[in-house]
Amino acid sequence: MIRFVVQALVTMLGLWLSAQIVPGVDFTSTGSLIAAALILGLVNAIVRPVLVVVTFPITVITLGLFLLVVNAAMIGLTAMFLGGFAVDGLWAGIGAAVVTGVVSWIAGAFIPDGDKRD
Repeated sequence: MIRFVVQALVTMLGLWLSAQIVPGVDFTSTGSLIAAALILGLVNAIVRPVLVVVTFPITVITLGLFLLVVNAAMIGLTAMFLGGFAVDGLWAGIGAAVVTGVVSWIAGAFIPDGDKRD
């Protein structure tokens, strides 16, 4: 449960930074940001694995770069579900996916994994 909360906070930070850096990504309120992080977590847990399997041949051909499009699609799907979160187009979605991914990657370096015990 704590890992889910921490992941949601990291996702919120990534989405907030995306809204600050990437033109075309915007939030109307803090509540929208919180809801977007929670919905994105659910979408990534349910829909993303199916898309990754379906698009595996394209991902192999593009040497993994197509996963950026899949991640952008997940952010776009989240924006479709939520009225207070807007992503204007594919490039804004890809930019948001890159920023959110980098923030998650950096946070992952500082957050210990609960499964690995010394």
